[in-house]
Amino acid sequence: MGTIFCIVGKSSSGKDTIYKKLLENSSLQLRRIVPYTTRPIRAGECEGVEYHFTTVEVMERLRDEDKIIECRSYETVYGVWYYFMAKDSQIQLEHYDYVVIGTLASYMKIRDYFGKDRVVPIYINLEDGERLSRALRREKKQTQPRYEEMCRRYLADAKDFSAENLERAGITRCFNNHNLKNCYAEISKYIKEQSQNNKEL
Repeated sequence: MGTIFCIVGKSSSGKDTIYKKLLENSSLQLRRIVPYTTRPIRAGECEGVEYHFTTVEVMERLRDEDKIIECRSYETVYGVWYYFMAKDSQIQLEHYDYVVIGTLASYMKIRDYFGKDRVVPIYINLEDGERLSRALRREKKQTQPRYEEMCRRYLADAKDFSAENLERAGITRCFNNHNLKNCYAEISKYIKEQSQNNKEL
């Protein structure tokens, strides 16, 4: 049986960089799970790459069939947009391992849906001062920096990733991303070990 590795961590901790490197590592043989959204497709996006673009009606049908694994909604000036993961033909845990990026809440929903033996959290952490410096450098490169939103995310992370919430999620292992090369090597080794252990179950 396969495993879903769920990467979680505060903003600017390096989740996206590590996620991409893990997918590029052919020795890990990880697959990605393409999420769904009801928002309109944007210029430059392709169906089935960033998202599966769908309708609220399709989402409701999947919910009725108990195929919605986790779902988040966001109020926009255009109405409510939904982002969700569904149990569909792309997920074949009998044969493959997967990697996804999520929040603590989405990790717990994925874990509850597939079972804790099949879903392994990869919690990436970084010292808050360094994380804030990275976020500021990244924001300064934007055409229209959104410093207020950056600060909001930073403060929200402290609450979202509190010791109590990590304990509630059952996350006990942390991968420190002070050095990307070392962190990536440690995570790769851990994934190989966990994948092998689950295949032997």
